[in-house]
Amino acid sequence: MITGKNYIGNQLSALGTKTYKTFNPKLNIENSLTFFEASEQEIEQAVSLASEAFDVYKNTSGEKKATFLNAIADEILALGDLLIETYMSESGLPEGRAKGERGRTIGQLRAFATLVAEGSWVEATIDTADLTRSPIPKQDIRKMLIPLGPTVVFGASNFPLAYSTAGGDTASALAAGCPVIVKSHPMHAGTGELISYAINKAVTKTGMPNGVFSNLNSAGIEVGVQLVKHPKVKAVGFTGSIKGGRALLDIASNRSEPIPVFAEMGSINPVIVLPEAITTKGTELAKTYAKSITTGTGQFCTNPGLILGIKGASLDNFIIALSEEIVKIEPSCMLHPTIIGNYEQNRSNAMQQTGLSVVAAFDDTIAINHARQTITTVEGETFLKNKTLHQEIFGPYSMIVQCKNIEQLTMIINTLEGQLTGTIISHDKEVIAYDTVINALKNRVGRIIFNGIPTGVEVCPAMVHGGPYPASTDSRFTAVGTNSIKRWVRPFSYQSWPDILLPDALKNKNPLNISRLIDGIHTNHTI
Repeated sequence: MITGKNYIGNQLSALGTKTYKTFNPKLNIENSLTFFEASEQEIEQAVSLASEAFDVYKNTSGEKKATFLNAIADEILALGDLLIETYMSESGLPEGRAKGERGRTIGQLRAFATLVAEGSWVEATIDTADLTRSPIPKQDIRKMLIPLGPTVVFGASNFPLAYSTAGGDTASALAAGCPVIVKSHPMHAGTGELISYAINKAVTKTGMPNGVFSNLNSAGIEVGVQLVKHPKVKAVGFTGSIKGGRALLDIASNRSEPIPVFAEMGSINPVIVLPEAITTKGTELAKTYAKSITTGTGQFCTNPGLILGIKGASLDNFIIALSEEIVKIEPSCMLHPTIIGNYEQNRSNAMQQTGLSVVAAFDDTIAINHARQTITTVEGETFLKNKTLHQEIFGPYSMIVQCKNIEQLTMIINTLEGQLTGTIISHDKEVIAYDTVINALKNRVGRIIFNGIPTGVEVCPAMVHGGPYPASTDSRFTAVGTNSIKRWVRPFSYQSWPDILLPDALKNKNPLNISRLIDGIHTNHTI
């Protein structure tokens, strides 16, 4: 079933001459299959097919798109153990994580299927005419959301399923009515090809247009750059580093026709531990956060990389407890030698900064490509002066900033770059007295958590997985949950249009029976 080739629409292709292999970080060896990097001809073919497919797919009914999305989920499940084994061999992640991520991927697809089958997500809005209005008659104006067009999705290194080939970006774009071209992540190209096989089986079974989905392999950046520059591509989805996301944003902005790039990038996810909380439950918090920092070898975009507290005996005790707990946890494998190499380099760079102290670092023998979890601490004044300490260290690393008072803590929050999450740890009603801290944090993050951990992102309509730059390129949108569909659409109005020519969502009789805003009132009634 795995071939090492590119999926161009419904067909397999291998016109490129550059090849590469994926890597098994657990065994520290290359996997056997050879992959072909997409050629310029294959890129052009994939984009052209996507553009042609868009003419049909943009008008596909919600029910048919739902059938398609559910069929993708079914075909992914049908891959069985082969998918799990391939995932593990390319990521070093355990079986439980593989199956959990497969479940999340399937859940996302089915959630979008439910959303588009019901149909109200298009936000149909109708302002009926009043031609007797004086001095200017009011025209009939009707609005709804329509898809942008062919969309490029970049697979993420740390989630081979949930944020990659059939992950949230792909599922939401297909749900919106946009054909998708995936630039497969080179670290898990085999997993991506299996998922592509499943998607294209679903395309055939449900009669979707050829070109509604393609998957292109590439070990380097050239294929991605060419895709983003292509004039027929209308939007981009990306999950990864600040450097990568920013580069794509600049490329897209410099086109003759600029296009949106929805990138989810770096975040250190500050955790604010209030004084009473750290005094009353510091030991418990240490155990909880030791697990959170090391979950998935720290390779989550919501990993708690920064902990802020007020100097004193209670914070000292917490630092000791966290240091003791984190070294009890057995180190685990990172995704790739390149990733652990970057982790070690960034960790070493941080540890060399003046004023930073290492309070815990796993120092026993570890297996190849496994990461040493590390806790450091620094004074608040030093953190404020050194922006290097603000940078994300992707892996099982966290820094504790010892603030001299609440005023300094608030100042630090205000100087932080944009983040995906922020967390407040409070004892009972202690938090009520810290409204300045809460307001400062709200200005810097996309999601604020109370007495919890940031790791773990629930897929639901209320979730916001995004935040001020550089957490994401557009803080108005989420990359997780059904509202992420709004990234791939634009509002479109019809004025004084004959009812028979309107889309069903805007017709007087409301044949879809969806909820609409009619003259300021939400209703599913007819006009």
